[in-house]
Amino acid sequence: MKWKNRRQSSNVEDRRGMSAGRGGMAIGGGGILLIIVLYFLGVDVQPLLEQVDTSGGGGYSTPADQNQQPLDPHEEELKQFVSVVLADTEEVWGTLFSEMGGAYQQPTLVIFSGQVSSACGNASAAVGPFYCPGDYKLYMDLSFLDELQTRFGAGGDFPGAYVIAHEVGHHVQNLLGTSDEVSAMRGRLSETDYNKLSVRLELQADFYAGVWAHYAQESLGVLEEGDIQEALTAAHAIGDDTLQKQSRGYVVPDSFTHGTSEQRMRWFMKGYQSGDLNQGDTFGISESNL
Repeated sequence: MKWKNRRQSSNVEDRRGMSAGRGGMAIGGGGILLIIVLYFLGVDVQPLLEQVDTSGGGGYSTPADQNQQPLDPHEEELKQFVSVVLADTEEVWGTLFSEMGGAYQQPTLVIFSGQVSSACGNASAAVGPFYCPGDYKLYMDLSFLDELQTRFGAGGDFPGAYVIAHEVGHHVQNLLGTSDEVSAMRGRLSETDYNKLSVRLELQADFYAGVWAHYAQESLGVLEEGDIQEALTAAHAIGDDTLQKQSRGYVVPDSFTHGTSEQRMRWFMKGYQSGDLNQGDTFGISESNL
């Protein structure tokens, strides 16, 4: 991806060196899904469950060390990268919302180290990047960008762009009211049925990531040869079936919350190839066609 020496977003909040407050992880917003992702990755979630805050209110960040630490050149480069990708999402979604007769409200990307507090509760870096609809912010520990290659085998820089675009896709769903509609069904459905809705929500975010990639290339010309394949490699690596096979040795489809590897790749490609938001209704088709 052509990202060096390009415009960086001003909507990046740097909380590295800060520690989360005492609020505990909130059950609400993304709390439950974050714990599920950890479980699928084979992480012991018991310590997190013991920190659950059922009030839904997260703590706040306070300085962990008042002394200025020397900047890590690699981390600073990663910060510049995510800032450029976020700026590109602002360009693309700003144009698309304008064409729909609306105004795009830009999200904030919070970068942190170790743990962070959000309106959805506290989270550790182990959960990976996430979006909190309660505060319109994306959260990412920059070390995850290295993990994409070392842990998930997704080399290159574009897997990181795909992940950011996916989380921005959740922001778009929040702005369009889709997230609220799905959240409202939580208490009305069984866990299995709600998981199926969650899969549709995640696949639509993958579709939106593909739409972003379509216009990032068409309007900005930032993609390079191999970028799309890098994104597909990342999408495959974080499919529910792939993660469960790695952590459990078998799959439990009723517990899927994000979609299979094949589904995630297919919906990203559908968005990338079409660039047509009207083709991204993952809620209006049968499960067999999903």
